[in-house]
Amino acid sequence: MQIENQQYDKQEQRFDIQAIGLDTQKRHGEVAEARFLAKASSMGFGVAKPWGEERYDFILDSGHCFWRVQVKSTRGVSGCGYAVTIASSVLLPYDETQIDFLVAYLVREDAWYVIPVKKLKGRTTLFFRPRASGRSMWEKYREGWCQMACPYDEYGPSKIVTPRCRDNGPVQMAICPLKVLR
Repeated sequence: MQIENQQYDKQEQRFDIQAIGLDTQKRHGEVAEARFLAKASSMGFGVAKPWGEERYDFILDSGHCFWRVQVKSTRGVSGCGYAVTIASSVLLPYDETQIDFLVAYLVREDAWYVIPVKKLKGRTTLFFRPRASGRSMWEKYREGWCQMACPYDEYGPSKIVTPRCRDNGPVQMAICPLKVLR
């Protein structure tokens, strides 16, 4: 009797998180964090939620590095796009001592923007225009998960395959195309 090796395609697990009757900004933020947890873990990242008060919401483990991530979201349209507040009047803008990446989620677009903190340059609000012809300066970071997945050291390619990695064909990238943007 001959045993055949069968390969099974690892199917991406998708989680749909619904929130009904939310009436506070805090609740909207909690739903965005839950969606982030589902999105990042479905791509293969290890996800940890810190205990206590930190300026970051999550720690992502890519298998070669840990990243401090702050998640922000918006549901409302502002003019021809979306405004995401990334600092309040009480808190100063984020810097490299507090987070590594800011991940902005546009709820109505179901779009994620993974932005290195160095690019925030003291900003307290970001404006996104995903459908505008004169694209937003942030559009290059849309679905830029590969920045956290691709290794920057001698350990070889990450086992995490992000949407951008898939865009470059069946061979997984060894170097993130957004690395130069950091």
